[in-house]
Amino acid sequence: METIDSAGYSPAWLGLREPADAQARSTELVAELRRLLAAAGHTQVHDLGCGTGSMGRWLAPQLPGSQHWVMHDRDAGLLGYARARMAPAGADGGQVTVSTRPGDVAALSADDLAGADLITASALLDLLTHDELDALAQTCLTVACPALLTLTVVGEVRFHPADPLDDELAAAFNDHQRRHSAGRPLLGPDAVEAATEAFTRRGATVLVRPSAWQLGPEHAELTTRWLDGWIETAYEQQPELAGRPSGYRQRRLAAATAGELRVTVEHRDLLVLPK
Repeated sequence: METIDSAGYSPAWLGLREPADAQARSTELVAELRRLLAAAGHTQVHDLGCGTGSMGRWLAPQLPGSQHWVMHDRDAGLLGYARARMAPAGADGGQVTVSTRPGDVAALSADDLAGADLITASALLDLLTHDELDALAQTCLTVACPALLTLTVVGEVRFHPADPLDDELAAAFNDHQRRHSAGRPLLGPDAVEAATEAFTRRGATVLVRPSAWQLGPEHAELTTRWLDGWIETAYEQQPELAGRPSGYRQRRLAAATAGELRVTVEHRDLLVLPK
């Protein structure tokens, strides 16, 4: 997730990014999941940090059989939103049902995920600390089911046309994403590497695939909102960037609003397969 403050979790922002998220996620990993679940008549899915439920709306219609989704999030309002807007059926018409569980997803135990056939999360790993990620890996592998973990940022952003200040802003943003939250250093763009190591160290196979946002003129509103937050975050990390007389922010936002700026925001999707 590109921001961690409360605005970053608002239904309006999550709804604005949902189509770009859906377009970005790896269909190759979903095809592998369908193969693994082909013989299952019923699948129980635990969605960690579900937000508005966009993962369920995207994935449930692609999976076979009936499904029960258990939505985990600390925000009761988002849980209600997700439950009310879940996809009604799977790929072959199987019924999809939903239950919700409020709480901190970083503190889940294997007992909390008991009975899971699949664990999912979207835009979550980069918001964890190293210890939280290590504990999550242990929990997932104790449950011993596949885990599809999508849209983790890796700190790579490309603009067209490019600007001489792009790289400095990107470096400042990435440093901010590794910041301490309540004294806890977050993984930020190092999360994919850390997650791969944590799962493979425990004997799992981890498949990693790209899942980049490709933002063009048709995404002008999303690009403008994302870019404004990206620049503000970089300025917060390195205030001297904001003081330069370059007009970077105004120039870039004007181009984004006009649909003249194309942006690639790299993410990675992980499919974890327990041994």
